[in-house]
Amino acid sequence: MDIGVVLQCTPPASRVVELARVAETHGFSHVWTFDSHLLWQEPYVIYSQILAVTRKVVVGPMVTNPSTRDWTVTASAFATLNEMYGNRTICGIGRGDSAVRTLGGRPANLATLRESIDVIRELGNGHAVTIGDTTVRLPWAGDSRLPVWVAGYGPRALDLIGEVADGYILQLADPDITAWTIARVRAAAERAGRDPNEVTICVAAPAYITDGSESGLKHAREQCRWFGGMVGNHVADIVTRYGAGSEVPAALTEYIAGRQGYDYNQHGRAGNTHADFVPDTIVDRFCLLGTPDEHLVRLRELEALGVDQFAVYLQHDAKTSTLEAYGESVLPRLAHPVTATASAS
Repeated sequence: MDIGVVLQCTPPASRVVELARVAETHGFSHVWTFDSHLLWQEPYVIYSQILAVTRKVVVGPMVTNPSTRDWTVTASAFATLNEMYGNRTICGIGRGDSAVRTLGGRPANLATLRESIDVIRELGNGHAVTIGDTTVRLPWAGDSRLPVWVAGYGPRALDLIGEVADGYILQLADPDITAWTIARVRAAAERAGRDPNEVTICVAAPAYITDGSESGLKHAREQCRWFGGMVGNHVADIVTRYGAGSEVPAALTEYIAGRQGYDYNQHGRAGNTHADFVPDTIVDRFCLLGTPDEHLVRLRELEALGVDQFAVYLQHDAKTSTLEAYGESVLPRLAHPVTATASAS
């Protein structure tokens, strides 16, 4: 299983770049960022600097959306970075949340999302694509390679992901919900004539290392409770669309009953006052909290379900220590051992 990290583009940008550099030294494979241009700084500019100071990490948004950027511009940005730094980008995309809602807009519908995936991926991989009545291509991008991973929770979104996406991003780490979403994605892939195992599975959630004490766990919960509020924005849309008694697991939908709105000025921030409705049980299920041993137990459970990457949301007060703890006490033990000698023939 790969381990990635998710950063906010919070000023100063040099701090974001340095956290990415440190993450690579500790063995993290991917550096993802939020993409919400009114709340944080422009990620594609920062990606260029991250790629310049690292050697192997792959960078991309978790997630961009079809509404706030022209799709051809998005593809061109990725292809340019690939030409400069050697195919080390990935496009995470979803219907949209803070980037569109802060503009008074609404998330894109699934038909628009599907179309944007096709345009961005084809252009980002050096291919021609037809937009309306016009066929276009980036003539200088023939060597660019760009996978597109798609985020979603609802049944129709999961079906779309199985049908067209290179990878699936699930933004929570509850094993039961993970199992349901993966099964739905893979079933859709199989119906579409695809190999279900070709869809890479990424689970992303906050991770906080504690000393094993009750006080340490309490602090970690307060640092990560914001995540349940963020997920709740998407869950509220699902309940509106499908109803509370739908096929969507109650484990995902029931907890938002006490939700009373959301302030995007506190989006993704520890101490978010609009996440008070999120109970401890949801924080514990959606996030990874505890000692390194406890993190390993959950990570191995997720890996057994078919998860290929776990991406650590690093929006709390222990950014550097979390990277260090994962590098020293989690990643080395998560790797499958390889024998250094071979038996004599």
